Amino acid sequence: MANKIKVKTTLVEMDGDEMTRIMWKMVKDKLLSPYLDMDIDYYDLHVKHRDDTDDQVTIDAAHAIMKYGVGIKCATITPNKDRVKEYKLKKAWKSPNGTIRAMLDGTVFRKPILVNNIKPAVSSWKKPITIGRHAYGDVYNNFEMQIPGAGKLEIVFTPRNGSKAKNILVKDFPSAGIIQINHNLDKSILDFAKACFTYALSEKIDLWFSTKDTISKIYDAGFREIFNREFERNWKEKFEKAGIEYFFTLIDDAVARIMKSEGGMLWALKNYDGDVMSDMIASASGSLAMMTSVLVSPNGWFEYEAAHGTVQKHYYKHLKGEETSSNSMALIFAWTGGLRKRGEMDGTPEVIKFADKLEKAAIATVENGTMTGDLLALAEKKSTNKKVNTEGFINAIAATLQKKFND
Repeated sequence: MANKIKVKTTLVEMDGDEMTRIMWKMVKDKLLSPYLDMDIDYYDLHVKHRDDTDDQVTIDAAHAIMKYGVGIKCATITPNKDRVKEYKLKKAWKSPNGTIRAMLDGTVFRKPILVNNIKPAVSSWKKPITIGRHAYGDVYNNFEMQIPGAGKLEIVFTPRNGSKAKNILVKDFPSAGIIQINHNLDKSILDFAKACFTYALSEKIDLWFSTKDTISKIYDAGFREIFNREFERNWKEKFEKAGIEYFFTLIDDAVARIMKSEGGMLWALKNYDGDVMSDMIASASGSLAMMTSVLVSPNGWFEYEAAHGTVQKHYYKHLKGEETSSNSMALIFAWTGGLRKRGEMDGTPEVIKFADKLEKAAIATVENGTMTGDLLALAEKKSTNKKVNTEGFINAIAATLQKKFND
């Protein structure tokens, strides 16, 4: 374009690893740079660079998102022992996503990318269902113990204010067994609620929240009470003005309703529930390669990323000079999500329109039959379907996007 669209405020870019790093550059070079004038605050989160900086680069990237408000992240490696050996790392560094999430105090929201020629497994679903998963506590940060034989299990709570300690009998075991103790924090639940209300309002979609408070009358009921209190105090009028609603129901009722709904809502869930249901939504809608992911902070910070990993197997093929057919849709939608949010925050409708056009071009390319191998296996069988390689798919989207600007 002769006159590129100006992105008013700096975007935080976090580069990644392996095949997604290769695709990331293609997306920038072929789909973004020809159209946009962007100021980028760049952070290289390649696993070796994280190692070289003792992971300071990840911390710096999180601070940059706090400064500018919007970050866009490529997929990254969370190293295990094999990866430490492969990349000659100092140690197995923590997940960059986990580090950034903890610093931004955010909640992850995931939504499938729907195309007409790949039908959801649930026939009633017409609109994408977004999952909001509380990423703290529950079974992921619990206490577990094997009970060797008959005996009493007690919990002791000792207040820091010097009050008398409380001893509570959990179970008088008649024989051997097992025990699991979950916990959560009111602040974490409140932050989760704020993030869900923030996201639902920004997307102008209904918010559903479900627990099993009829059985768990303190733990699950605590979630419900905090959500309800926050909604009544700070969000009710905003939701009414936007024409959306907040809806609570038991999780078993929510599952039954979801399966017969048209979709189009945000479904907020506790940690374990969200883990399970997000995989169900992803599988029923296609795959993780067709999922958007955004980290939303109650402080008004947003981080967009692909929901999948670094496509390790394809990267090894790429290094051997072999052809790959890797799906870049989620990476593209990470950029469009970040650009749209940046445009909303800056009051620059032309940036929002560009993000919309790019998403429509990507979807139209798939719906017209040009797609990567993973999608070809899922799509309706048509003679016009054509499998393309990694770069060929991005080139096809670029051609479709150019036509939209020429029309």
